[in-house]
Amino acid sequence: MDWGMSARRVQSPEQVAETGRMARAVLPSPAGWAVRIFFWLGILLALGTTDKPALAREEVIEPPASFLAAAFGNTPPRPKMLWLTKPLQEQIRAVMGHPLSALRLRYWRKDGRTAWILEEIGKSEPITAGFVVEGGRIARASVLIYRESRGYEIRYPQFRAQFVGAGFDDKKNLDRRIDGIAGATLSVNAMIRMARTALLLDEWVRAKTAPPPKHGLGQRK
Repeated sequence: MDWGMSARRVQSPEQVAETGRMARAVLPSPAGWAVRIFFWLGILLALGTTDKPALAREEVIEPPASFLAAAFGNTPPRPKMLWLTKPLQEQIRAVMGHPLSALRLRYWRKDGRTAWILEEIGKSEPITAGFVVEGGRIARASVLIYRESRGYEIRYPQFRAQFVGAGFDDKKNLDRRIDGIAGATLSVNAMIRMARTALLLDEWVRAKTAPPPKHGLGQRK
């Protein structure tokens, strides 16, 4: 009797099993899909991070406002601007190893002392440090913001205390030895370069703002 349906070919049990095996070979199971997805995601992540250094974490050790408050007895002066002229940049290059990448630099001055906030590359990231200079010598050295993945020991007071009282020798190097830290050589050297730069900038400002010498009696002005 024809019920409007076409006749279907009946498969043997062996044929049914073979058809199932072929279907499983063509269409992976849900678990198989998950394995493949995670495999290709891993490949893509590996390709995306090849030859790219991990991002360093920025750590604020001492906010600049706190540094300035400590430098000037909680009443820091208004900032001044120092134009980084060509002659000054040439001197900065001699102590820092390169000129500063700015046209002018902000600094603070009060009661015979100056404060400077500088940045220098350690290994691959900039280190932000603050220096207070008084009488041609460093009165305070602080690590304000640290971004490197290693060398964070320079923020410890025992290391920073070595800079207090340091000045220039006759070659504009620090007149004292700064002990290094194992594994933090580049960060230590960056702090030394910034300390020398702070001394140089203070020296420059004091020379530019010093009153002219008084002429004695009978001398032509």
